[in-house]
Amino acid sequence: MILSDKDLRDCLKSQHIKVDPMPDLNSQLGPASLDFRLGHDLRVFDYGRRGFIDTREEVPDDLFRTITIQDNEPFVIQPGELVLANTFESLEIPPDLLARLDGRSSLGRLGIIVHGTAGLFHPGWRGKPTLELANLGRMAVALYPMMKICTFTFHKLTNSSARPYGDTLNPKYMNQKTPAPSKLWSEFSQENL
Repeated sequence: MILSDKDLRDCLKSQHIKVDPMPDLNSQLGPASLDFRLGHDLRVFDYGRRGFIDTREEVPDDLFRTITIQDNEPFVIQPGELVLANTFESLEIPPDLLARLDGRSSLGRLGIIVHGTAGLFHPGWRGKPTLELANLGRMAVALYPMMKICTFTFHKLTNSSARPYGDTLNPKYMNQKTPAPSKLWSEFSQENL
């Protein structure tokens, strides 16, 4: 079951779903979704540093440049570019819900993909969602902090999760405050490969 706008209002008011800062429900609440805005921090790949990324090794810090964009300042994403960003809002999901992040159609029509594959946010997850912004178009596109960048839908589980995301052995992306690079390398050490 997907929560409706009425359900979302109730969950936000009771803080069953926690969003900080509280969204402007007049502009961010849809019929069954909640829009989040683009934050100010971006991690841009510095392609000249390395020839490839080894998924068995921790992503080195020098692979990225961190950029902070000011209000009303554009960040121009070039064709073929992948940039990690975060939302302005932070989110905390209770154990009886899961959330799905989707891109906005208006951005998709410009060639901007908001997440590559990571649309599922597990029960118990909390932090600032990292976005995997990519420009699939042939023209550069200007993005601005505080613009609506993605939308979340919330799905009711049949029962509360017995082991929410924060209770797992290795919650790789819990409590992130800045755009977080891949931690795929940590799975290899767990599997003893």
